[in-house]
Amino acid sequence: MSAPTKTAPAAGTAPAASPGRRLVRALGTGVPVYALLAVLLLALLITDPGFYEPDSFLSFVKRAAPLVILAAGQYLVIVSGEFDLSVGAIVTAGVVVAAELYGSFPDAHWLVVTAVLLVAGGLAGLVSGLITTVLRVPSFITTLGMMLILEGAVFFWTGGSPQGVLPTAFRQLGRGTAFGWLPWAVVACLLAGTVAVLVTRSDFGRTLVATGDSDRAAALSGVRVIRVRTVAFILSGAAAALAAVLVGGFSGVSAQAGRGYEFEAITAVVLGGVVLGGGRGSVVAAMAGAFSLQALFTLLNLQGVSGALESTVQGVIVIAAVGLGAADWSRPRRRTPSGTGPPGPVPPDRTHPIGTQPSGGTPS
Repeated sequence: MSAPTKTAPAAGTAPAASPGRRLVRALGTGVPVYALLAVLLLALLITDPGFYEPDSFLSFVKRAAPLVILAAGQYLVIVSGEFDLSVGAIVTAGVVVAAELYGSFPDAHWLVVTAVLLVAGGLAGLVSGLITTVLRVPSFITTLGMMLILEGAVFFWTGGSPQGVLPTAFRQLGRGTAFGWLPWAVVACLLAGTVAVLVTRSDFGRTLVATGDSDRAAALSGVRVIRVRTVAFILSGAAAALAAVLVGGFSGVSAQAGRGYEFEAITAVVLGGVVLGGGRGSVVAAMAGAFSLQALFTLLNLQGVSGALESTVQGVIVIAAVGLGAADWSRPRRRTPSGTGPPGPVPPDRTHPIGTQPSGGTPS
């Protein structure tokens, strides 16, 4: 009886990928930020051994929740090829409007006020989206103008010093706990993250990425580019309004409540490997970027580094992340052995005058 022979794999079939490669492929462009988050969390454990006690760790997640929600909304806009610089102003306006509403209607239910803020945030996003897509004003300019409009309106309305207080029932979402131990902010963060993942995995999410990759190709494929990008702005505005509820819950009324959040959200998204200009990225990685940024700020605080350096750190992160993302690491340069490389350019025929070439040649 002859020994069994090994059959060679059929031509054209690729060998099975190793488990490590399958894991990297599943994580996608978010591998660096996941590794960074793990390193930062380990550094926090070394610096503060009590960091992972339930109360301490949940407090960290609660502080990061508004930025995580903003990063999820910002991802939808950036992956479609646009920017939204108005989210921080929407957070500030949301906190001030909530205080003014309770000043006029002190018995209003917190769910009603929250719904009003979500609708108002969505309307702000709708205006920015329509101006960007229909009037073709660059989103950077549109949302920068929206930010200035909202900040000016808040300052004019309040005179720079907002009045009123937020009732305890409204502030529960930002500072209260469910079941006596789980902060409501963590629940809101989990729900918002779940919704963001479901949105990105739906047909809308795929068309959003396709639009950011090439809006012309997406339009020729039947995608309604204007509608897709406008909806992304609406969702980003609604996410900012939800973040305003959380910020108002644990910090109270302030005319500076959302200042700087727009840049932190963009930094988190870029740190998560999302390409500026759209077409590539993961919303989970963007939210991991928000957690990484919050972990970095917490670590710097524990090390006694001045909080004034946070903006400097954000600037360095944005430049480094964009630079690394723009580099092409897929095709490393290799030296070709002498004599085996591609032929160099053919020297010009010096026997013919400049501007002419022999018959039968191809134009240069």
